[in-house]
Amino acid sequence: MPDEPPHSTSPTHASYPTALGASDPKRITLLGQDLAEDIMGSVGFGELAFWLATQRRPSPGETRVFEAVLAALADHGFTPTAIVSRLTYLSAPDSVQGALAAGLLGGGSRFLGVTEDTGHFLNAVVTSLGDAPPSPDDRPAWDTIALRTLQHSRAAHQLIPGLGHHLHKEGDPRTRRLMDIAREEGVFGPHLTLFEAIGRTHPSVLGRTLPLNGAGVCGAALADLGLPLPLLRGFALLARTAGLIGQLAEEIRTPVARDIFASVEQHSTPIPPTPDSPQE
Repeated sequence: MPDEPPHSTSPTHASYPTALGASDPKRITLLGQDLAEDIMGSVGFGELAFWLATQRRPSPGETRVFEAVLAALADHGFTPTAIVSRLTYLSAPDSVQGALAAGLLGGGSRFLGVTEDTGHFLNAVVTSLGDAPPSPDDRPAWDTIALRTLQHSRAAHQLIPGLGHHLHKEGDPRTRRLMDIAREEGVFGPHLTLFEAIGRTHPSVLGRTLPLNGAGVCGAALADLGLPLPLLRGFALLARTAGLIGQLAEEIRTPVARDIFASVEQHSTPIPPTPDSPQE
């Protein structure tokens, strides 16, 4: 008989440690707290989501910034994520979870994913500065770092995540507001500082002026809050879940999905097949 794997344990000695939810016949605990007595009615959902992800309770200022991020990303109207949720609900009104999932699956590099991309991009630069980055007040130093970053990215033909917006050409209103909130709460850290410096310096490198978009500033703020970088898109999806529930609620009250479906069906134009050219 082959030997067992080195770290295998028998079922009677199995252990699955968790600091999250646990239950016994008399009570439920969450994060070491009594769920019914200590959390329900005392801890807001945004604060709890932060606490669950970091396993530390956020300060009131951190909670305010985090919840401002969730508000900024919750709903942007008839985006593809909202439309696909409404169309899925039209197709399967018995499956609300399917309609929500359809919208969340559309969160990627063009919608919602920019939050994650920007956080990773900025963090790579901040990490390279070591344990003693310049003071947030040292604008010339940060402008130098931003210029070097922009020049390197342009030479590598890489896009700068968080720059540009298809609608808010003169400035995304979420960006300045979130920066102001972070400053008010004393959590304006190196990621936001670098992002702001990129906003000041990019015209000299790119030859045009682009706005710092809301999804990007959200990524910078989440990184400054110390939230896990691999989960940044998850927080964007958490926010968008609330927006999609709103989209479905409105679809029930004022449906438009059937009109969208009918419009596409009525305006579809048959064309001859165009097979791919054979590869050489």
